[in-house]
Amino acid sequence: MESHLALIEQSFNSYYSIWAREVLDELPESFTITDACISDHPIVFASSAFLKMSGYSKDEVIGQNGRIFQGPKTNRTSVMEIREAIREERALQISLLNYRKDGTPFWMLFHMSPVFGKEDGRVIHFVAVQVPILRRNRLNGSSLSEEGSGFREIVFGSCRREVCLDSLVDLGRVLALDSDTRGLNIEEPCEASEAEKRKATFAINHILSVLTQYSESTGKLVCGKRCKLPGATVISSSLNISLGRIQQSFVLTDPQLSDMPIVYASDAFLKLTGYARGEVLGRNCRFLSGVETDSSVLEKIKKSIQAEQACTVRILNYRKNKSTFWNLLHISPVRNATGKIAYYVGVQIEEGCKSQEWHGLNAEMRQLSCVGAVRVAVRSSSIGTGSSK
Repeated sequence: MESHLALIEQSFNSYYSIWAREVLDELPESFTITDACISDHPIVFASSAFLKMSGYSKDEVIGQNGRIFQGPKTNRTSVMEIREAIREERALQISLLNYRKDGTPFWMLFHMSPVFGKEDGRVIHFVAVQVPILRRNRLNGSSLSEEGSGFREIVFGSCRREVCLDSLVDLGRVLALDSDTRGLNIEEPCEASEAEKRKATFAINHILSVLTQYSESTGKLVCGKRCKLPGATVISSSLNISLGRIQQSFVLTDPQLSDMPIVYASDAFLKLTGYARGEVLGRNCRFLSGVETDSSVLEKIKKSIQAEQACTVRILNYRKNKSTFWNLLHISPVRNATGKIAYYVGVQIEEGCKSQEWHGLNAEMRQLSCVGAVRVAVRSSSIGTGSSK
């Protein structure tokens, strides 16, 4: 549990300066920030306005998935729309019924937008702004307010509502409705006004501007639009999460692109070679070769890829610091749900390195285990997104 919370804390602190939290907390908007690269898409930041209006404390929100804000009347179709927007890594603005901590329901305009890393174009975070939708009196068209009707139009939520489809809402956590909701038909859709939509858009742009500014000092620049590297494919955040669980040294290359560039590199690979992720993505694996690398081994690898077959070789590679190591390399094609080759996976094991012993398995079994895990991740992702790649 402590390691999970530490990961969540690092998720925010590693991208933004120490002053970012203070500046974001001073903003008047109700919003949350979630991490696209941590399993279950937890909330890593919640604004003071969000906490005040929702009735939750910071400790009750940070690390949680947005499903805790849903209830029995939350529209499943709306949740699916949010889920698909997250899968497709795009912005979305939608009306949504959520619940406060005390169990009372409320309508909000939910505006979600991805935050991209400039280094590799991947989604780093999602920002979700929540704007109250004031109910209009049907008789005279006036808005119902907290002072006039006793119904507090307080809005809150999170951009990670897509996962609620994976499990049923725990009805036992939803408390009885407050007396101030009498007369409110919560099943009736509540549309936002143009002014509320403009307010949400302005808030999103303002928050993205702050995040961009305070990422400059960390060297991990973020932006509101994808800055794709030339010749590189940006894999989905869901696939990125699945691949991140595989604790071995490996890379994925894209055979559909010229020169088969690397589109994913594991943390273990970066540690083994000494390169940063931005120095690896978009490049062909031959950059690991050097003057003493056997050209016949490179030719064997080339022929196996042309034949769409797996191969295992022992090759001399070079780290970033120019030191050499013998690489027990296994390369294998990875097919998507339609049976088409989507990637090639290359699994690296440094010969003679005891620290890379893994569950008592020999090198061959470790490599095959990694390939199997990658194949499951790719096929699951292509099924979930309807990829035809």
